Amino acid sequence: MRRIAAILLVPLVACAALAGCGSSSPSSSSTANSAVKVTGTFNKTPKVVIPHETPSSNLAYSTTIKGTGAKLVAGDSTLANVTIYKWSGTKSSLLDSTYSTGAQLIPSDLGLQGLTTALKNATLGSRIVAVLPPKYAYGTGGNSEIGVTGKDTLVWVLDLLQQFAPDAAATGTRVSQGGGKLPTVSFPLIGDAPTVAIPKNSPPSKLSVTTLIKGSGPKIALGDTVVAQYVGVNWRTGKVFSQSWASSEESQSQPFSFQLGGQVITGWNDGLPGTTVGSRVMLVIPPSLGYGPEGGESSAGIKMNDTLVFVIDIVGVQAPSS
Repeated sequence: MRRIAAILLVPLVACAALAGCGSSSPSSSSTANSAVKVTGTFNKTPKVVIPHETPSSNLAYSTTIKGTGAKLVAGDSTLANVTIYKWSGTKSSLLDSTYSTGAQLIPSDLGLQGLTTALKNATLGSRIVAVLPPKYAYGTGGNSEIGVTGKDTLVWVLDLLQQFAPDAAATGTRVSQGGGKLPTVSFPLIGDAPTVAIPKNSPPSKLSVTTLIKGSGPKIALGDTVVAQYVGVNWRTGKVFSQSWASSEESQSQPFSFQLGGQVITGWNDGLPGTTVGSRVMLVIPPSLGYGPEGGESSAGIKMNDTLVFVIDIVGVQAPSS
């Protein structure tokens, strides 16, 4: 996983939904934070100039490019290209950037108070610059996983690309439910995980790709950022070992993003190219294209000789920013 994932997935401030909390105005005083300058074209790597000064304690944010798309919706996840800098004392350094490695889906429960405020009422197609002192980011505890202390200010630059509801799902035409010597897949209500029934026969020895729902959107290709929902089942046990769909009434579905061609197991990289957005696809993945070469995945109960079944809804795609 990229470091950017750690930055995005460690919510330490109690403000739950992007665009879901109260708004406050950015500081209008002439502070070091409001002097951060960002230039460049939307969805291209920005040029960020951070003053050689000590950052102030004020939250500062601005919209340097105003998009004409829809407003962000509370509770939805936002696909964005992101650059993040750490600013400490009079020095700053790049923490990570997604522009060369694929856009990142920012979850609705990210929980960084200052970022939530900066994104409130933002529109897709916009570039948002947010300067977050510690109390608006990870607090006095910092985030040791990404090398941020409780005294570090963070500078976020976000190009807002797309947005997805928690229950985003395949929207195309049903063409198969599997079956025969392959697993059979149910078609539950939108927002619920499909169930997968494993047959009694042995699994196929080669990768199997079955389109269950045929979408009418664009085809996905290696290098694209793909937004998906999924459920993963171990053929040997018939049990779900991982899913993005809600697993109980107390939990919530949450689509996720990945760059096709390197950030997921080989079976996904081999089986998904050419699939269209809006589709649901079943992949039956032999051990050699799953976790087998690495000795399985013990935390998920997967042994090195296990065949894996994934039912994947392709709900969005974003081409590389180049």
